[in-house]
Amino acid sequence: MARFDLTDFEWSVIEPLLPTKVRGVKRVDDRRVLNGIFWRLRTGAPWADIPARYGPHTTCVNRFNRWRRAGHWQRILEAVSAAYEGDVQMIDSSSIRVHQHAANGSKKGDPVAWVARAAA
Repeated sequence: MARFDLTDFEWSVIEPLLPTKVRGVKRVDDRRVLNGIFWRLRTGAPWADIPARYGPHTTCVNRFNRWRRAGHWQRILEAVSAAYEGDVQMIDSSSIRVHQHAANGSKKGDPVAWVARAAA
């Protein structure tokens, strides 16, 4: 078990929420795939760089997207938060480096569009 893999307690909360309809080929273990998805989200690495111990990276990205469209991630977050009695903390930040000469560059295009995008 890697440092940030799901604990047995977390898995017991999440497992009943996952889809159980099996189609076609045998499924890669859901817990393994979830750990791969969480590894990717935690590191910010490309999907293709997910370690092999988590199964094929294509399986991880496909399940992530399929479960997102089906609303499973919202249910998982709510269940884990309830299991920890609301004591879940998350931090989300983005940092984008700008070339040293681009920071003071002129903004080409319609200035109203810049304001509209900033307000959105």
